[in-house]
Amino acid sequence: MKINNCLLDINETWKTPHSGYHWDGSIRRFFEGWYYRVTLPQWDESFAFMYSIDDPIGGKSHSGGAVQILGANEDYLYRIFPDIKTFWASNKHLALCHWQQQKIEQETTIIEPNIFEKIVKEGYQATATLNQGYIQDPVTKNYCRWCYDIQPIDGWGNRLQPQEATAGWLSFLPIFDPGWQVLMAHGRASGYIDWNGKIYEFKNAPAYSEKNWGHSFPSKWFWINCNSSKQESDLSLTAAGGIRQVLNWQESVGIIGLHYQGKFYQFTRENSQLSWHIKPWGSWIMQGKNTKFVVKIEGKTEGLGTYVRVPTADGLQFLCRDTVQGDLTIKLENNEGKTLLNATTCLAGLEVGGSPWDEDWIYGK
Repeated sequence: MKINNCLLDINETWKTPHSGYHWDGSIRRFFEGWYYRVTLPQWDESFAFMYSIDDPIGGKSHSGGAVQILGANEDYLYRIFPDIKTFWASNKHLALCHWQQQKIEQETTIIEPNIFEKIVKEGYQATATLNQGYIQDPVTKNYCRWCYDIQPIDGWGNRLQPQEATAGWLSFLPIFDPGWQVLMAHGRASGYIDWNGKIYEFKNAPAYSEKNWGHSFPSKWFWINCNSSKQESDLSLTAAGGIRQVLNWQESVGIIGLHYQGKFYQFTRENSQLSWHIKPWGSWIMQGKNTKFVVKIEGKTEGLGTYVRVPTADGLQFLCRDTVQGDLTIKLENNEGKTLLNATTCLAGLEVGGSPWDEDWIYGK
């Protein structure tokens, strides 16, 4: 499948805050991670690509990068890129790459997709409009090769309006750690994924991306996401709750962001009443209510999920359990009880992370 030139920056009005790389060159413990997901309803599959860099100053025990892929049938593929000198990211906009080996001398930066395929033996490159790479497990020989264009539709905010920081204006101050930003709540992807010889070619598939970064690590969290619904094609939901560091104390925070037909419905503790009941695994129930709307979310899975690595003070560790094949129901009502949206999917992303998860997490009830 032909891939178009994806190197042009997207419109500045649409571009979400925090799109650029956050490392300031200091020697403090630091990580940054990026998450790209494409959903393929025709195969009932999703592919999630996770890129990360730890302690980019180099010379530390955790310095280096990694790629993780949650692929077909929720199988897992992992590859480390220990040489931080071959990592590059822009601090102005969303653009990053990490190459482990090259066939010829080439500066590490974003390059044309067809050139990437010719000269990069293993690695990745990603922007707001492109996700491309190749990795292979040296032991099992399992591999993934991918390249797809992205057409952004919704960032974090109302469509065609300046986009917002997911954690609000305070996220620009160094008091909340780690940071989190939904880069693209909804978009369309066209290209291919070669997963161990099975090639998925797709056009206008639902796409999503987000990132996190910082010096400390959340002790516990959950995450709910979908942008592929049986009833609605113009819909995206991202919801999360966690315990984060604020200066010298920790606090529980939550957020629900719903994009529906170009309009953004946001529920935070500043403008809404939030509540949730999350089991250690298998059930995610969350609600947001303000003076205008009520949103009710219920996710569940009977599958075992897959453990993926997440940044910790001791480097990447298996402290996160994921599924991208969860069942999810989303209901939106106005304050008069009229139903504005009732949508379902069987391709939701559901996650719990951190610890402890030995009992239900109930908040706001």
